[in-house]
Amino acid sequence: MSNERQQRAARAEQMRKEREKADRKQRNLITVGIVAVVIALIAVGGYAVKSESDKNKKETEVVNPKNTTKDFGIVYDTAAAGGEAPSGTEPVSVELYEDFQCPACLQFEQTSNAFLKEQVASGAITITYRPFSFLDETGGSPNRYSHRSANAALCALDNGGVADYVKVHDYLYQNQPEEGTNGPENAELITALEGLGITGIDSCVKTERFVPWIDEAKAAGAKRGVNSTPTVYVADKKVESPTPQTLQAAIDAAKKS
Repeated sequence: MSNERQQRAARAEQMRKEREKADRKQRNLITVGIVAVVIALIAVGGYAVKSESDKNKKETEVVNPKNTTKDFGIVYDTAAAGGEAPSGTEPVSVELYEDFQCPACLQFEQTSNAFLKEQVASGAITITYRPFSFLDETGGSPNRYSHRSANAALCALDNGGVADYVKVHDYLYQNQPEEGTNGPENAELITALEGLGITGIDSCVKTERFVPWIDEAKAAGAKRGVNSTPTVYVADKKVESPTPQTLQAAIDAAKKS
C-alpha cells in the first residue's frame, strides 16, 4: 500500500474514532438528561404525594371548634333557631349527650326532636348538645363513624355556626347506619353535606380536625357520670327515660324552682 493510501486510511480511521467519540458523548448527554428529568419528575411526584398526605394528615392536637362552650357544648337557642325569645323570661337549660350512631339516640330524636325544637323556638328552653362518641370503642362503629360523623358536624359548626350544626345533626340521624356496620367514609360525608348546602369543610373533615376535642368532650361527660346515650339533663338534673312528657314535666318543675 502506498504512503498516500496509508495516510487516507489513517485519516478515515481517525475520523471514525472521532465520530464514535462524539456519538458516545451525545448518548451520555442524552442519558444524563433523561436521568435528570426522571429525578425531577420523581421529586415533583414525591412532593405532590407528600403535600396531599400532609393535607390529609389526621389532627392530633386538641382544637376548639368555633361556637362551642368551654365545657364542650353547642348551644342551640332561639336566635340560632331564627326566632326571638320573649323578654323577661329565662330559658330552661336542656343538655343532651349523644352519639350519632347510637340507635337509642335515634329513637329519642324521632320521639322528642320536634318537641324540643318547638320549645327552643318559643324561648322556653335552650339545648346544649354534647357529643359523647363511644361506639367506636365498643365495636358499634367499625370504621370510626361515631367520631367521624361528630367531627363532620363540628366542621359545619366551626365554618357556618350553630344552625348549620343542627342541620347536619338532624341529617346524620335521618341517615344513621345500623349499629355494628360501617358508616359513610369522610369523602361521602363531604358529598352529603354539600347536598345540604354546607361547603368549605373538606380539609376539616379529611383531617378529622376535631376528633381530639371529641375525645376531651367524652372524658368530660364521663367525669360527670355519663356512661350511655342519650343522657339528658334539665336544669342540671338528669331525666330518666326522657320522652316529651317527662321532659315537659322537668321543664315545668325547673320554671317553678
